[in-house]
Amino acid sequence: MVTYTLKVVEIIQETLDTVTLCFKQPGLKKVKYLPGQYLTLVFKINGRKYIRPYSFSSAPNVNATLNVTVKRVQGGIVSNHINDFVKIDDAIEVIPPMGDFVFNTENVNPNMHIILWGAGSGITPLFAIAKYILHHNTGNKVKLVYGNRNSNAVIFKNEILELEKKYPHEFKTWHFHTQLNIVEGYNHIIEGRINPDLVLTVLKSEINLSNTIHYICGPTGLKESVKNILKKLDVPDNQVFFEDFEVQLNEADFENINTQIVEIQKQGILSKVEVTKGKSILTAGLDALIDLDYACQTGSCLLCRAKVLEGSFKIIGVKEISDKLQTDECLLCCTYPLSSNLKVSVY
Repeated sequence: MVTYTLKVVEIIQETLDTVTLCFKQPGLKKVKYLPGQYLTLVFKINGRKYIRPYSFSSAPNVNATLNVTVKRVQGGIVSNHINDFVKIDDAIEVIPPMGDFVFNTENVNPNMHIILWGAGSGITPLFAIAKYILHHNTGNKVKLVYGNRNSNAVIFKNEILELEKKYPHEFKTWHFHTQLNIVEGYNHIIEGRINPDLVLTVLKSEINLSNTIHYICGPTGLKESVKNILKKLDVPDNQVFFEDFEVQLNEADFENINTQIVEIQKQGILSKVEVTKGKSILTAGLDALIDLDYACQTGSCLLCRAKVLEGSFKIIGVKEISDKLQTDECLLCCTYPLSSNLKVSVY
């Protein structure tokens, strides 16, 4: 696994529970990334290595620094560590940018309208995409549909207002707040959770929905509701993109799975790990303090790929397995043992 270190040069307090880490771009070999991708941070906390991917909130050739925005999660070891202990001048180990949830001008018609759907910290990659489009004059008009509790919870609140003022004809935001309080400068605030039906009904009267591209980043409920309505409105599936931060597991998928001992081989060292029913091999291995490579934990980055030497297994929660994965390989983040003799070798 290739890693390098980046230096923190600024920390921005976005809300009471959210900070943006601004890393200095290396002087010689610049970090290249696409709007919407993520940077994976590596931390050693209480003797254990933790790896977490965070979407860039900066945009390529727009921001001088490499920015990631992290919201504190209750019980979240890394998010709390970042919010409480990371300071300016810290050097943090990172894994190079990854991710397919991106805006690419080569694949997008400049006349198409871009609709960004997000809630809470799901704004992060969407904000990077919006900034990139607006600053680079790609020709696309952008509409952001953003849900929060109230105005105090709005990440990038001032920057969003600045973009609306700077690009009044290209950028518009719909705010949905479950705890409504009117704030000066906000032109479109609606009480309640994001209502895709309402938004799309209005948009349908203004633009041709077949000429729109949608990026969705937020809770599963938001993604499914937006996707379902877009399907009813005949918006093609290849014009709808969504970011998955977690694998969705169904209890029925675990009917034939029991707690098993799995052998994990790495660099000539063999470890026997008890994989409790419901836990992936990756999670069990990390709990056993085995140094395993990983990042996304959704089956897309392939960093946790391993060769299956013996035994049977089941992959759960991945809708589409990468064609880069060989038939005798598995992804530890979403692999569960079916047999008692499962043995894997980590690259």
